[in-house]
Amino acid sequence: MKAIVLKEAGGVENLEYAELAKPEIGGGEVLIKVKAISINPVDVKSRAGKGMYGRIKTENPLILGWDISGIVEETQSPDFKVGDEVFGMVNFPGHGKAYAEYVAAPADQLALKPKNISFEEAAAATLVALTAYQALVHHAHIQRGQNVLVHAASGGVGHIAVQLAKHLGANVTGTSSAKNKDFILGLGADSHIDYHGFDWKSAGRTFDFVLDTIGGDNIDHSLEVTKEGGSMISIPTGLNEEVTSKAESKGVKGYFILVQSSGEDMKQIASLLESGAIKAHVSKIFPFDKMREAHLEQETGRTVGKIVISL
Repeated sequence: MKAIVLKEAGGVENLEYAELAKPEIGGGEVLIKVKAISINPVDVKSRAGKGMYGRIKTENPLILGWDISGIVEETQSPDFKVGDEVFGMVNFPGHGKAYAEYVAAPADQLALKPKNISFEEAAAATLVALTAYQALVHHAHIQRGQNVLVHAASGGVGHIAVQLAKHLGANVTGTSSAKNKDFILGLGADSHIDYHGFDWKSAGRTFDFVLDTIGGDNIDHSLEVTKEGGSMISIPTGLNEEVTSKAESKGVKGYFILVQSSGEDMKQIASLLESGAIKAHVSKIFPFDKMREAHLEQETGRTVGKIVISL
C-alpha cells in the first residue's frame, strides 16, 4: 500500500511517500480501505515536532493522521462486516497511522457512516465532532436555554460546536473575523462577535459556558465573559495553575480536555449527521499525493470548516 511517512519532525518536505505492507489486524480490529482522511491542526503541530509528536516519535515507520472514513476489507470483530462503510478517529491520543491506503483500527472506535453523507464529509466529522461532543455533552452538560460562546466558530471544532450547542437548545454566540459572520449565522448561531478590537472587559459576564479553541490571551478573554458558576473549556492549551486560579477567583470552572477515540460517541455523531442536526463543512479537498499542500493550507490557520484528503 501507499503511505506517507514522517522521516523526522520539521517542514512538509519531511512527509515522504512510501510503499509499505498492508497492516495486519488483531482481535477486535478491522482493516479499512481508506476513502478519505481529514487534516487537523494537531497533524500540522505533530509534523513540526509538537502536538502528539512526543508520544509517537519512536514509532517506525511514523505515520501521522487519525481521522478516516472508508470500507471494511477484513474484520476480526462481530460489530462490522466486510463491505461496511465506516468512519472514526483512530487511536487518539496515540499512533493512528491514518495517512495510508489501508488502516487497522479497533472496531470500538468506529461507527457506520450515514448513507446521506459522503466519505469526505464523514472523515471531516471525526476529531472535530468528537471534541465538540465530548466538551459540550460529557463535560459541560449543556442545557436548553443556556448561553454558550464558541470561539473560532468558523473553524473545525468551532463550526460543529455551534451546531451541536443549538441542537442541545442553547443560545449560541460565535466569534470570528467579520468575513465569516454569515457562515457562522448560517450554522444556526444566534449572534456573532468580530474578535478584532472587541472589548471583552466591558462585554459583561453573560455566558454559562465558553468553548475556547484558540488558547493564549483568549483564555483571559473567555473568563471576562463567563458567569460566576459557569465553566470554560480550553482545547489547545493545558490550563496552567495561574489560569486555573484566575478562573477560580472569578467563580468559574476552567479546565483543559483532550479528545479521546470513542465508538460510542461516534455512533451518536453518526445519528446527528444522519438527521441533519450537524453537518461537516468541507472547504477544500486534496488528492493523496498533495498532502504537503494540504498541510500548508491547514497551517495558515484560516480554514473555514475542514480540509480533507480524498483517496
